[in-house]
Amino acid sequence: MSENGEYAAASRSIMAPMRLDPTTCYRALRARDARFDGRFFVAVSSTRIYCRPVCTVRPPRRENCRYYPSAAAAEAAGYRPCLRCRPELAPGNATIDAVQRTARAAALLIEAGSVNDEGIEAAAERLGVTDRHLRRAFQSEFGVSPVAFAQTQRLLLAKQLLTDTRMPVTEVAFASGFGSVRRFNALFRERYRLRPRELRKASLPAAAGDALAFELGYRPPYDWRAIAGFLGARAVAGVEACDATAYRRTVRIWSGAAWHSGWIEIAPARNKPALRVSVAASLGKALPPVLARVKTLMDLACHPVEVARALGPLAARRPGMRVPGAFDGFEIALRAILGQQVSVAAARTLAGRIAEAFGDSLETPFDSLKTLFPSAGRIATLPYQRIARLGVPAARARSILALARAVAGGELDLAPGAEVEPTLAKLRALPGVGEWTAQYVALRALAWPDAFPHTDYGVMKALKLTDPKRVLAAAERWRPWRAYAVMHLWQSLAKGDRK
Repeated sequence: MSENGEYAAASRSIMAPMRLDPTTCYRALRARDARFDGRFFVAVSSTRIYCRPVCTVRPPRRENCRYYPSAAAAEAAGYRPCLRCRPELAPGNATIDAVQRTARAAALLIEAGSVNDEGIEAAAERLGVTDRHLRRAFQSEFGVSPVAFAQTQRLLLAKQLLTDTRMPVTEVAFASGFGSVRRFNALFRERYRLRPRELRKASLPAAAGDALAFELGYRPPYDWRAIAGFLGARAVAGVEACDATAYRRTVRIWSGAAWHSGWIEIAPARNKPALRVSVAASLGKALPPVLARVKTLMDLACHPVEVARALGPLAARRPGMRVPGAFDGFEIALRAILGQQVSVAAARTLAGRIAEAFGDSLETPFDSLKTLFPSAGRIATLPYQRIARLGVPAARARSILALARAVAGGELDLAPGAEVEPTLAKLRALPGVGEWTAQYVALRALAWPDAFPHTDYGVMKALKLTDPKRVLAAAERWRPWRAYAVMHLWQSLAKGDRK
């Protein structure tokens, strides 16, 4: 086998985070291989600094390198983050097998700030496991405990806010999830050997209006045109707007025992593998969940090389295809019900009517954004007739009401990382929710990479099959990335992308 062949083979074996091969890691570091960004972090014993494998500084000597599966593990070993490659910008990781999914679902909750409010025990209960199992899975996946991981996430978010925004240090501390400014200052100096104010830059990036600006990294390639086209075709009037340059939407999110409302704008960053995210200042106290949901919505944790390898020729035309997630799981589930047996345009029209009738108004700097999509709690209080009056068939209006009550009552969790099979079973138990709707919700709201709506007309048409059982059989070769296969099959039917 050639040297490059050995590197490729070793590259595939490194994907189990706690079995990091030093030779392969060092070669990836020297090559600045973007496939490994976020997969491991390299710490340099001579400088006590840790970096992403894509860092542009001169590669350190091999004998000075130590490799860790997470930023938290590197910090637990006494290293501080590089100020050039900025480990807080590294993309996350997609979830596949059961243990990984449990650990990474917990990581999503931590990134969203849930653990700050509820604690590890509540996170374990939400994920349907014991806290002991969660700690064991987390240690195996990330090399540290959930508490240590959460502390590093708070510090890295604070570092990003100090570097990229003009937020006062006090506000940075609380927005990052710290309970006191004194604790924040002390821990920051202890870990990073800097005072928080020392990270401030003389000139900071501008954002639209009174907003906060961020960059979130991904592993290239990234097919922005495809994801913008998908979201744009389904954009709900008043709530969302999308074109070739940017995606915008209104936001209402629960964080810190309070609701926060505002808007976000997402666009490709220039000359780097990242998305630029502008967030309304009114969402400043809810930044962890907002940024976590943006990452899910835009599928920034994807490993495109792995997906392309699994899908083979199907992915050859669009290797950077992503699976659009959801900013709000209830919203996507409601829209999925509206989309049963009707066109995308028809479902979009009905969703716009529901938003206008039951959503709250919101002032934004964009003429196209003026409405907050109604919450599950709001819809749950309505008689089904009020929904039906908007042109929604009575049976689907009843389904929407049942969905809203299940979500508002806490019986149904539609967040990324929720247990897939139990959630699918609960969805199927709702009146009017069949396999297509359940799988579509799993694909987008649960961010399940193996979701596959095999009864979908577009999927069957693309495969030139009419029997759903044969569709399922044909898709077996694409596991565990069948959700990406769906996106490619849909895209193959789009105008201008046919062979």
